[in-house]
Amino acid sequence: MKRILGPVVLFLLGTAAANAQTDRWQQRVKYKMDIAMDVKAHRFTGKQQLAYTNNSPDTLFRVFYHLYWNAFQPGSMMDQRSQELGKKIVGKDAQGNNRHDWDARVTDRISRLTPDEIGYQKVLSLKMDGRQQAWKTEETILVVQLDKPILPHSTVTFDMEFEAQVPVQIRRSGRNNKEGVDYSMAQWYPKMCEYDYEGWHPTPYIAREFYGVWGDYDVKISIDRKFVLAGTGYLQNPNSIGYGYETPGAKVTRASGNTLTWHFIAPNVHDFVWAADPDYKHINKKVDNFTAHFFYLENETTRETWPKLAEMIPAAYAYIKKHYGEYAWDQYSFIQGGDGGMEYPMATLIMGNGKIDGLYGVAIHEWMHSWYQGMLATNESLYPWMDEGFTTFAEDNTIGETIDSLKGKWHHEGSYNNYFMLVRRGFEEPISTHSDHYNTNFGYSISSYSKGAVFLEQLGYVIGAANRDAGLHRYYRDWRFKHPNAKDFVRVMEKESGLQLDWYLQYMMNTTRHINYGLDSVYESNGKTIIVIRNAGDFPMPIDLMVEMKDGRKELHYIPLTLMFGIKPAEDESVQRIVHDGWKWTQPSYRVELNHPLSQLQSVEIDPSQRLADIDRSNNKAVSR
Repeated sequence: MKRILGPVVLFLLGTAAANAQTDRWQQRVKYKMDIAMDVKAHRFTGKQQLAYTNNSPDTLFRVFYHLYWNAFQPGSMMDQRSQELGKKIVGKDAQGNNRHDWDARVTDRISRLTPDEIGYQKVLSLKMDGRQQAWKTEETILVVQLDKPILPHSTVTFDMEFEAQVPVQIRRSGRNNKEGVDYSMAQWYPKMCEYDYEGWHPTPYIAREFYGVWGDYDVKISIDRKFVLAGTGYLQNPNSIGYGYETPGAKVTRASGNTLTWHFIAPNVHDFVWAADPDYKHINKKVDNFTAHFFYLENETTRETWPKLAEMIPAAYAYIKKHYGEYAWDQYSFIQGGDGGMEYPMATLIMGNGKIDGLYGVAIHEWMHSWYQGMLATNESLYPWMDEGFTTFAEDNTIGETIDSLKGKWHHEGSYNNYFMLVRRGFEEPISTHSDHYNTNFGYSISSYSKGAVFLEQLGYVIGAANRDAGLHRYYRDWRFKHPNAKDFVRVMEKESGLQLDWYLQYMMNTTRHINYGLDSVYESNGKTIIVIRNAGDFPMPIDLMVEMKDGRKELHYIPLTLMFGIKPAEDESVQRIVHDGWKWTQPSYRVELNHPLSQLQSVEIDPSQRLADIDRSNNKAVSR
């Protein structure tokens, strides 16, 4: 996507995107905001004009906005939920002490905020097409009862005046984070909730992540002139701002006065984040079809690690582009801020004082969200595993293939081990659970990140890694900017592989059933070796059975699952593959007959690739003695 310089082009882009999405309609937003920031009081006032296009076939009688910062007040739902989860014990720490289910960044901190430390967003006035509207605030959701409905395929304009206080940094947003960044401005403005084919999604801000409407942003931020800003969007007045944004060789001419007004435009995004600090060091690097920006507070560590990060990004992008598709915008910013790592369109906030390996890891993870959250953007409340899990999968591959010491290794062992730990500890819930309604933070995190990554890596076992990888490209092409759901993804994989996968989605997403195959017996009969495989679990799968002879020859015996109605292609042409009749899921065991006497066998192993998420591998291999 080429850089967008004006609102007329933005409008055309938005219209084209909406019209191109014939498979599923999308609502459309166009924000214009003017913000005046008071850095002494940590407050700002804002004017917002929102052109809202109802591309749905439905008549809308009310609308909803998110008011995220109202969560940072004692007694809020976020506060209550954090304290309740903190009472639960989910294991032991390294010293043998009980591990409580806190989010360590939140704990009970919200309950202790004073009036000048809390966050809030207050709507002062709201009009639709010039008429004042009635609204009520229900903590982090603004409910607007419209005086006239919004008809299908029509556009209305909302004009809002609001004010906000920036909370002390606790979760994602806030002032004065622990690394010294003054402002991490995420979820900072009243934001229209998403309305899609499933209806409205006015999800209260409890802990998890987000779902937004794609559109265009035109944002002006007036702030003390000493501050450097970073975030979503293209700066429209770089030579009036400077601070590393200016055109090379241009003279920076700043307006007089105590403040500067930064003007950003962002096309076809579903959110807008910014950060500010007077001490930001700003460097940038041209990477293929876009420019990467880096903003950090310089110290003995960061003056080495952040420039090193900038040098590592081109190789990472070469891998990402080849395997997951092209980045869609002309700019991306890696910004020190926030409380860990959190993705937003065209930018991320990350903690930045660590060593280069950790900095690189979190940077790649958050950047990969530009694909699964920024461009594909499933509803993260309903399908967190499709964002966090797919991002983790792609992150691990990207890091593993761009760090020399990791090349050639299996990159997903950590995700599998986390999943097995979750099963052992008994906190597993179906990954179809709404992200805010998991019984534990522990269960949510591993289910979304690790089990989501296992979903993809194990899918490669089911349909073949080449089919899976081609399917990820097809998913990117077919569904970007359309908010796909889990069925949409699996249908892509079915089309790519020619195999039926509804059973796989059902077992992985809607149940906590487990895979557990084992070698029941290996014996000889009439000069042939008989291998009996037992399904001791309740999750049926196809089976790769590797047989190795004492002379070094190998045979891969492939047993498809009849529910697939087909077979995956051979993945290793150097090993002879023998395809057997399908295994019916109702059948507890399966008999494989080899045309070799038992004396010739060195070993027999179920799933030598270990991509099968078998919860007990102790009985998966037999070795000749």
